[in-house]
Amino acid sequence: MRELSLNVMDIAQNSLSAGASLTQIVVEESSAEDTLTLKIIDNGRGMTAEQAARVTDPFFTTRTTRKVGLGVPLFKMAAEQTGGSFSIESEPGKGTTVTAVFKPSHIDMTPLGDINSTVGLLIYSNPERDFIFRRERDGRSFTLDTRELREILGEEVKLSAPEVSEWIQGYLKEQTDMIFGGAQEDENIS
Repeated sequence: MRELSLNVMDIAQNSLSAGASLTQIVVEESSAEDTLTLKIIDNGRGMTAEQAARVTDPFFTTRTTRKVGLGVPLFKMAAEQTGGSFSIESEPGKGTTVTAVFKPSHIDMTPLGDINSTVGLLIYSNPERDFIFRRERDGRSFTLDTRELREILGEEVKLSAPEVSEWIQGYLKEQTDMIFGGAQEDENIS
């Protein structure tokens, strides 16, 4: 994929398909360690050890609509080609954690892309599900938790409402600018 945020979208969609009511997306960047870590953690139905071991095989998929599943294998390849790593931890009935670590200085590093829009789209498109998005860079961080938003907004206002969607995008941009120490003109910076 051309942007890592699209891989995150794909993995998060897998979580939703697996029945997750809560999906966490974590983006951690460390300049000192030259790492970008992406984690997608869900409380879906999980996988057996055999399924988790096979999920990086492009010819293994649990979907019935097609015979190949390229999302996870491409995500793994993108991490490993930078000298990073990839892991999947899963337990039936408890959920799955996908972790990809990248070396941003590597010549083969795929751009992060617009992760804020990806998270926003997941929230607006799945207003009945909950998401936690945490972004950290060199010790500065912020978190958006839709459970907190629901508590504040009450039952009447939906997360998919246009004014809520606009607020979420504004909040994500403002917080991202804060942890980067100024306005970000291009989210393709990893």
